[in-house]
Amino acid sequence: MKYGITLAGMGVPLRELPALALQAENSGWDGVFIWDETFGPDAWVSMTAIAVQTTRIRIGALLTPLSRRRPWKVASEAATLDHFSHGRLIVTVGLGAVDTGFVNVGEETDRKVRAQMLDESLAILDGLWSGESFSYSGTHYNLQDVSLGFRPLQMPRIPIWVAGAWRRQKSMQRVIRCDGILPEEKRTDGTSFNVSPEDVRLIQAYVQERRLLKAPFDIVIQNESPGNDPTEARTLSQPWEKAGATWWIENPWASKWIVDKDESGLQARILQGPPR
Repeated sequence: MKYGITLAGMGVPLRELPALALQAENSGWDGVFIWDETFGPDAWVSMTAIAVQTTRIRIGALLTPLSRRRPWKVASEAATLDHFSHGRLIVTVGLGAVDTGFVNVGEETDRKVRAQMLDESLAILDGLWSGESFSYSGTHYNLQDVSLGFRPLQMPRIPIWVAGAWRRQKSMQRVIRCDGILPEEKRTDGTSFNVSPEDVRLIQAYVQERRLLKAPFDIVIQNESPGNDPTEARTLSQPWEKAGATWWIENPWASKWIVDKDESGLQARILQGPPR
């Protein structure tokens, strides 16, 4: 299992993100992830700054709601960043949460429409990353003879992780066309809750049985572990690894950025290292 950490917390100075990412790389983390917000600090500019400061660690945003982005712009940005990072980018997508500013800027809020836009966008990403001239005709997007003029470094494509509702057929059909899942389950009222290690085993079997792509597939768990107690941290992460999860993303949601390495905070959690 690989281990990533989200570089998002209260009061993190933007200018410090590249240095924090380098500290994460040097502390044994395998990936650094940031938020792709509706408005505010730009995720793609930030990831580019991180890419040129680091050499090994994987980079991504959690997550990009494609319904509020032009897919050809995302395809261009991602392919460019894949080159800047020497093939270390992961693209994570989903419907997004409408309470993160969708209404404020007039974005689409209907879940069914956003799902349609997500599926069409995924097809466009694939087509444009081929490097060849590409046309597409859909309900929401139409492209005629568009080409990026180059391909991403990663083959067969930049890995795409997608937020997926386990046991929901339409959502899982999208999942098996991608390269990884951030799994959740849905209650009858539409609210979400976290999956269990047993669910991870079932997801792994489901994907292996139905997925046609030959590229590796990731099951990504988002959680939080106590960095000051390595034994307890490992106790938390080990059941997920045994179940088949391939990534653990540490989410110190409430951690403030604190310079002093002896205090609790995002920087301290980075330096404590992953719960291997």
